[in-house]
Amino acid sequence: MIELRPFAKLGSADHGWLKAKHHFSFGSHYDPDNMGHGSLRVWNDDEIAPNTGFPAHPHANMEIITYVREGAITHQDSLGNKGRTEAGDVQVMSAGSGIRHSEYNLEPSKTKIFQIWIEPTTPGRPADLGRKTVSEVGSLRQARHHRQRH
Repeated sequence: MIELRPFAKLGSADHGWLKAKHHFSFGSHYDPDNMGHGSLRVWNDDEIAPNTGFPAHPHANMEIITYVREGAITHQDSLGNKGRTEAGDVQVMSAGSGIRHSEYNLEPSKTKIFQIWIEPTTPGRPADLGRKTVSEVGSLRQARHHRQRH
């Protein structure tokens, strides 16, 4: 069952450069009754100050979706991927058996993102990175819907 949690009552963190709201237990916010929802493990509302971000850090066996709501995020990882994801676009990183990555707001104003972590059904797959614009996501959805109807 999904429980309604008002935004003001979500767990939060303020690191100066990062202001975060946690929909589930995350970091120093621990709520044993709210560890996620099925395979959905993390949903964070993050606000990242200009010219700051997350230095290189590891992940494994997690699908990490970053939806940029405002500004842009610049990603670099141990697979050699580099890129900038702008407001309205989505980045999907399959951490697979292991990856190191960094994410920075190199913009002159704050960046707002949703960061969503999903536990994969099959752990240990190769790591991968993809980016889609909202229009590409909509086109993929329309194509899938068309195939299902015919």
